[in-house]
Amino acid sequence: MTSQTDSKRDTAHIERKPSIEMIEDADDLKKPIEVVESEVVENRRLRRMIDKRVLPILVWCYLLQILDKFVFGYGNVYGMSTSLGLHGTDYSLASTMNNIAQAAWMPFSTYLIVKVPAKILMPALIVGWGTAQACMAASHNLAGLSAARFFLGLFEAGCVPMFSVITAHWYRRSEQPIRVAAWYSTVGVGQIIAAVIAFGFGKIHLDKLESWRLIFIVVGAITILSAPFVWYFLEADIQQARFLNEREKAMAIERVRANQTGTGTREFKWAHIREVLYDPKTYLFGGLSLCVNFGATVATAFGPTLLEEMGFTKETASLLNAPFGALQFLTIWLGSFLTQRFKQKGLILAAMMTPVLLGVALMYVANKSEQRQLHLALGAYYCLSFIWSGNPIIVSWMVANTAGQTKKSAILSVFNGFNAIGSIAGPLMYNSRDSPRYIPGLRATLGVFSAMMGCNALCFVCLYLLNKQRERQRVAAGKPAVIRDTSMLNKYETYAQNDGLGENALKDLTDFKNNEFTYVY
Repeated sequence: MTSQTDSKRDTAHIERKPSIEMIEDADDLKKPIEVVESEVVENRRLRRMIDKRVLPILVWCYLLQILDKFVFGYGNVYGMSTSLGLHGTDYSLASTMNNIAQAAWMPFSTYLIVKVPAKILMPALIVGWGTAQACMAASHNLAGLSAARFFLGLFEAGCVPMFSVITAHWYRRSEQPIRVAAWYSTVGVGQIIAAVIAFGFGKIHLDKLESWRLIFIVVGAITILSAPFVWYFLEADIQQARFLNEREKAMAIERVRANQTGTGTREFKWAHIREVLYDPKTYLFGGLSLCVNFGATVATAFGPTLLEEMGFTKETASLLNAPFGALQFLTIWLGSFLTQRFKQKGLILAAMMTPVLLGVALMYVANKSEQRQLHLALGAYYCLSFIWSGNPIIVSWMVANTAGQTKKSAILSVFNGFNAIGSIAGPLMYNSRDSPRYIPGLRATLGVFSAMMGCNALCFVCLYLLNKQRERQRVAAGKPAVIRDTSMLNKYETYAQNDGLGENALKDLTDFKNNEFTYVY
C-alpha cells in the first residue's frame, strides 16, 4: 500500500520518502509504517544505537558457547580421561558427541529459528547448554560424559544460524563482516578465559571434587545465570524493538532495504527448503565450513593435549594457549576488516588460510623427526590460529548471498551441519596410539586445507554465473541489467526506487526469485 505526498520534513538530516509500506511481512501486509530515507549522519546514529543494544548480547552469548567447548580440552589435561577410564578413541568419541547432536538437530534448528522469536529461543537454549555443561561434572564413565556432550551440542545447534540471521536482520551487507567478527572473535577471548580458568581452578585440589569437575560446574553455572539477562535485553526484531521509536524503526527498515533479503517473517516456507537443496552455494559454502572445522579440531579438542605431549607441563600447556587465543582474536578481526575494506571475501579467505597450510606443514615436519623440534612445532601451532578467521568470513559471505527468511535459516543450519561433520571427522584422525606426534592426523589436515583452496575458487565461479543469470532475468523483466548495489557501500546511500527497482526489497523472496538480487564475491 502506497501513498504519495510532496512534503518534506524540515530537518538537517532526515528526508521523508513519499511512501508508506507494510513492513511486518511484505507478503501479507498488515502494519503500515511510514518509510523514511536516512542520510549519512542519521544512519550512523541509528547504527550506533543498534550496536549498543544488539551486539553486546550476541558477543556475550557466543562467548559462553565457545567457553563450553574449550574447557573440555582443559578437562582432559587435568585428569578427566584418567578419572573416567577413557582409552583409545574414547576421548575423541566423547568430543564428537556434541557435533553429532548438532548435525542431527539441523532440520529442527531451521524450523525453530523461523517460528520462535529469538527473545524466547536464545534464553531457552542458554539454560539447556549451561545445564548440560554442568552435568558433565557428574559423569563417571564414557556413557555419562557422552550423553552430557550430546545434549550440549543439541542446545548449541541453533546458535550460529540464529546469530547470523539476527546480524543479517539488523545490518547492511557492508556492515555485516565486522559485526560477525564482533561476536565470533570471542573464540579467541574464550580461549584466553578458558586457559585462565583451567590454570586457576586446576590449582584447587579437593578431596571429593576433582579439578576438571569444578571447571565444568563453574562454567555451566555462569551460563545458566546469564539466561534471564538475555531474555530481558534481547529484542525479537526491528518492528518490536523497545529502544527504537516508530520513526527509528522505519529508518532501520529502510537501512537494510538494499540488502534485498527481506525483513523477516514467522511463516515457514517449504519452497525455500527445496531451493536450498538444489542451490549449489549450499554445498560449496558447506564444503568450506567442513574443511575449516576439520582443521580447527587440532586446537579445540587436542590443542592442550598436543602441547602437553610436546614436553610442556600441564600448567605451561594451559598458559601457552592464552597467546594462541589472542592470535585467534586478532586474526578474526583482521580477516573481517579486510573483507569489509576490499569488498572481497573469497580472495581474503584464501589469503587467511595460507598461514594455516604453512602451520600444518611445519607441525608435520617438526613432529615427523625423531628429535622433535619443540620451538618449530610451537610456532607452527600458533599459525593455526588463522583457522578462526575462516568461519566469520564464510558466515558473512553466506548471509550476504542468501535471501528469504526460511532459506537463510536453512542454509545457515546446513552450514552448522557441515561444521559439525568437520568437527566429527577431525578428532577421529587423532588417535591416542599415534601420540605424541599424531602424524596421520596432521597429514589428513594438510590435505583437507589444500582441498579447501579449490572449493573457494569454485565459490567465486558459482557466484559470477549466478550474477549473470540475475542480469538476464532483469533484462527480461524490463529492468536495467546492471544495478548499483548500495548495500556494499561504506557511505550510506538509499536504494534507488526507479526503473521498477525496489519493489522486491522488503518481500520474503529468495535470492533465486528476486531478480534485483546481486551476489557478492
